[in-house]
Amino acid sequence: MSTYLEKVTAFVTRRGARGVELLLFQHPHAGVQFPAGTVNPGEPPEQAVLRETAEETGLTAVRVVAAIGWRDELPPGATHVLLEQVGVCVHPQPDSRRWGILNRGIALRLLRHIPGWAQVTYEETDRYTDPTYITFQVTGWVEEASLAPSARRHFFHLEAEGAADKLPAVRTDHHTFQPFWAPLADLPEIIAPQHAWLDYVMEELGYSFG
Repeated sequence: MSTYLEKVTAFVTRRGARGVELLLFQHPHAGVQFPAGTVNPGEPPEQAVLRETAEETGLTAVRVVAAIGWRDELPPGATHVLLEQVGVCVHPQPDSRRWGILNRGIALRLLRHIPGWAQVTYEETDRYTDPTYITFQVTGWVEEASLAPSARRHFFHLEAEGAADKLPAVRTDHHTFQPFWAPLADLPEIIAPQHAWLDYVMEELGYSFG
């Protein structure tokens, strides 16, 4: 079992009429977020953060100002993340029927394990904060080698060059995201645990976006 899966988060800034502004996007079900995602195999984090920014916000005219730092983390309630796309088995056997697919980077919860195999469960809810019901759930067996007990998240400061005030919606990952600029001094509510990322880089690391 590997020690971690690499992920990235982009703090994209620009100088606007309201001072320093941060790039955020509105997810249709999961609230306001930063551009973020999973590093592909063999992909440098510096390249991954540019790719994720383009995929989730449509912005390509950005440059990396600095690699801010990193920390190891898991979403609340999760115990592991997937290192690769896997088929979920009914039984802990190589020839077992595989009735579901879970994608690389997904965070899930370990229920039990035997040598070489782990029984896990993954849930999606109707909304990210204060959910009212589970919309989708997969429980089954995966090979233990496909799991990592942590995700290492790299934080980057990016700067946008000539970005428009109003940004078009972006269709990705079966959802439509609406990117927008928000003044650093007056940010909207950002979903948990992402709201703590900005506090981490500004307070614990002492990084300034000014």
